Amino acid sequence: MARLPIERLTLASSEWGLKSVSGLLYYRRIYRATKQLLLSNGSQWVHAGRCLPEGWIAWMHHKIRGTRYLVYVHGEDVEAASSSREQSWMVRRVFSNAERLISNSESTARILRDRWQVEPKKICVMHPGVDTERFVPAINEIRRSGWTSRTVVLTVGRLQERKGHDTMIRAIPELLRHVPDLLYAIAGDGDERRRLVKLAADQGVSDRVEFLGEVSDSELLTLYQQCDVFALPNRTVGRDIEGFGIVLLEAQACGRPVIAGDSGGTCEAFLPGRTGVLADCTSPESLAANLLPLLKDPVLRSEMGKSGRRWVLDNLSWVRLSEQAKELIAEVESDLGDEGRNRKQEATSSHPQMSGPQRR
Repeated sequence: MARLPIERLTLASSEWGLKSVSGLLYYRRIYRATKQLLLSNGSQWVHAGRCLPEGWIAWMHHKIRGTRYLVYVHGEDVEAASSSREQSWMVRRVFSNAERLISNSESTARILRDRWQVEPKKICVMHPGVDTERFVPAINEIRRSGWTSRTVVLTVGRLQERKGHDTMIRAIPELLRHVPDLLYAIAGDGDERRRLVKLAADQGVSDRVEFLGEVSDSELLTLYQQCDVFALPNRTVGRDIEGFGIVLLEAQACGRPVIAGDSGGTCEAFLPGRTGVLADCTSPESLAANLLPLLKDPVLRSEMGKSGRRWVLDNLSWVRLSEQAKELIAEVESDLGDEGRNRKQEATSSHPQMSGPQRR
């Protein structure tokens, strides 16, 4: 494994726009810090992890120093930027000067083409991966306290409206009619927690919903390994979408079947019908109807879990993705070399050199 030097900078800011003094000072500070890193390492390329703020910093380096850059696009980032005229203006400039936009899913690529009018040849799709050596199926069947003899549905992620925790909580009364030992465990925290706790109480299912809050890496692995079904009941809220769903990969790597909403790019994070279920998660009735077959059939859960593990190993492990990344970067460099040679040839043909002395 390559050992790359890591320098950590504080990229958090209350303002990512340019209209405020704090925003301008922020970008000037980060530009100066990253300039020193680029100079000290002799780097000619910048890989921007998001369109904002990283993409704008890469754009600054390009305009001032001629540095080339790639931008990784996740879906929800560009959708959020589209709600601000100022940020939309910035993102369009970032996109126009980027050599390539690396999209996390075909769904995000469609957003780039259809809403941002990005040329298709500029977009590359590369799915996120998962550490299949860390996320592995459980060795033994000993379960955590409170989960013994329960059918456990797990959701992992920040408590945001698009994640659909509320739809799952509303589906619990119907699910309990068929699966009386059901427990819904939620790992993660966020602004929606108070509303979700109240919703569970209003639905009369507080004793069936376990709010775990933020969990450690080791505990997260245990949660994946010991749940019966992993759920990401996401839906689109305004322009807020789930661009891909890495948690679905982690759950499958641990041998767990998954269910996810048919919104955004989640359908690309598993094989619907083989490793999990793709469902309309805008209503509790639809979610319950799609989830029940999994909850009631342990053999189906086992088969889907094993298929999910194999699929992730074959397609989205770090080993496989590192090979894809190498091929992608080599392709980009090759294309840019061809473009440079073509431009040179066009310039030469447009201004042919004459042999011998020129006469008027």
